[in-house]
Amino acid sequence: MTAEMQQQDGAGEIVIAGAGLAGLAVALGLHGKGVRCVVLESSPVRRTSGFAFFTWTNAFRALDALGVGDKMRGRHLQLQGVRVVSSSTGKVAQEMDLRVKGKLGPHEVRCVHRNVLLQALEEELPAGTIRYSSKIVSIDHDELHDGNAKILHLADGTTLRAKVLIGCDGINSVVAKWLGLAKPSDSGRLATRGLAHYPDGGHGFEPKILQLVGEGFRAGVVPTSDTDVYWFFTWSPSPDGAKDGAVDRSPAAMKQFVLATMRGAQVSAQVLEAVERSEMSDVLAAPLRYRSPLSLLFASISKGNVCVAGDALHPTTPDLAQGACTALEDAVVLARCLGDAIVAGGVAGAEEERIEAALRSYAGIRRWRSAQVIAASYVVGFFQESDHAVVSFVRDKLLSGVLARTLLMMPDYDCGKL
Repeated sequence: MTAEMQQQDGAGEIVIAGAGLAGLAVALGLHGKGVRCVVLESSPVRRTSGFAFFTWTNAFRALDALGVGDKMRGRHLQLQGVRVVSSSTGKVAQEMDLRVKGKLGPHEVRCVHRNVLLQALEEELPAGTIRYSSKIVSIDHDELHDGNAKILHLADGTTLRAKVLIGCDGINSVVAKWLGLAKPSDSGRLATRGLAHYPDGGHGFEPKILQLVGEGFRAGVVPTSDTDVYWFFTWSPSPDGAKDGAVDRSPAAMKQFVLATMRGAQVSAQVLEAVERSEMSDVLAAPLRYRSPLSLLFASISKGNVCVAGDALHPTTPDLAQGACTALEDAVVLARCLGDAIVAGGVAGAEEERIEAALRSYAGIRRWRSAQVIAASYVVGFFQESDHAVVSFVRDKLLSGVLARTLLMMPDYDCGKL
């Protein structure tokens, strides 16, 4: 297909950059409003990295609005509680029931396989919505036509003309950079993750989130089903890199590093066995980055007919397990605001004004929520991972209950319907 044909094909399109959770959820929300869009994905096929993520009450409200909530409920265990264990002593620091009622109704949390949800979202979209191997490298104003359209230059040399551009292109977002959002900061921590498979069942883990805190690392183990157990591990690398300099060389080296660190603490044999048998993530040691919450309070989340959602908007540390959940919230709010503006009809000039107003409304709704989640996640991670004697004492003796209950504060949120 020639560049000229590509441009004609994309004239006036609503373009979503990125076919991750946020991008596909926005697309499905717009589809539910009767609005056509195209999703540009840089990868040649659907991305499968990440294994799984926690899907809390707020995320299920968003998934229900999109019509795929029950599909996820049918494939994944409902988790009944949280058990926080000190890695220093091996003792339980806090237990919490996850079946309690929040301000907006009963809580619900499952650990959902990322690829299962991506597939479910994609299956609900019209054929041809996603264009793979389509990476945006730069964005220009359309100087040749009236209006506020953007010209998108792709890596293969082709161009698309977009009447709306939604950046769901992750933490290194081209769209966020174009909007002038602050570059994500390095938290000084790394993370890895894995999935242990028990083909005959019998992994023995209760349907609970098991958190391990202290001793310079933070970890979690949670069953996703009767046959699969997901785990994550975060840590702060040593200044000279002496103890963890080889972790990126291979999955085997990464696994041995995690096991050696856990064996140096008070971690149960059951957890060690799950790590031992697991398939490692294709990202061996990912740096944990976040966007300054203060910068988001004054940033241009939208500008004209361009906005961002998901990790492109609010990259955060994973300590409250809310990154994917808030991305799904973004999707429902954005699809509702933008969809209502477009289906209202009217002359072209009026539609441009409605679109810009809709994106400003979306930005206003999501600004404080995004900053709140980032800030709370960072603080929780600092306390739960630290091996400093004073911080450890305060955490284990005074703040364990507060930190655990914070897990239920962020999910007690309703993004609304489409």
